Amino acid sequence: MGLGFALTGELVARGWRVVGDARDAARLTRAVQSLRDPEAFVAIPGDVADPEHRRQLADAVAGEGRLDLIVNNASILGPSPQPPLAGYPIADLEHVFAVNAIAPLALLQLVMPLLERSGGRVINVSSDAAVEAYAGWGGYGSAKGALDQLTAVLAVEHHALRVYAFDPGDMATDLHRQAAPGEDISGLPSPDEVVPALMRLVTGDEPSGRHRAADLAQVAA
Repeated sequence: MGLGFALTGELVARGWRVVGDARDAARLTRAVQSLRDPEAFVAIPGDVADPEHRRQLADAVAGEGRLDLIVNNASILGPSPQPPLAGYPIADLEHVFAVNAIAPLALLQLVMPLLERSGGRVINVSSDAAVEAYAGWGGYGSAKGALDQLTAVLAVEHHALRVYAFDPGDMATDLHRQAAPGEDISGLPSPDEVVPALMRLVTGDEPSGRHRAADLAQVAA
């Protein structure tokens, strides 16, 4: 499982009620059943690039009556192995931007009234590829770079909220395996190991902005 599931497990264990999604409905069902309290999770399977699915998520949140935190974690890598930008299929690039940058903003627009009412928090999961120029990472990295800028502007437009871009660093996840097929990534941190740093943004006093898991972990230590 990835960072979203690892964070969900921690939130549910702390007594949070969570509305969440995944593209694979069967995998989502299995994941929910493994939670400490499956009843604390409202599962809405679907793709965040789909406006109707985003509406379903927003309606589910509205039904709960309160929103303290939104975490935009859904990402797609694009073609694997990733092509150089000069040969990147534009239709694929548009979809990468739709999922990684446009969908988080579109969903946030739907739930912003509830979030502002509670003075809540926004966490957009970014990547080091958003700020570093890696050959072969131009599609994913530029989409995450756009997400970083959206996050920064939202932070200055909504002073009552805490708005974060979170860079988890390299992790042993399915997305990383897609990016580096055949590479041994067993030595990378698991998502569970990154969650304590992420929780500093969920419960701590860090100012709005871009935060790296490695930096947050040092502060926690």
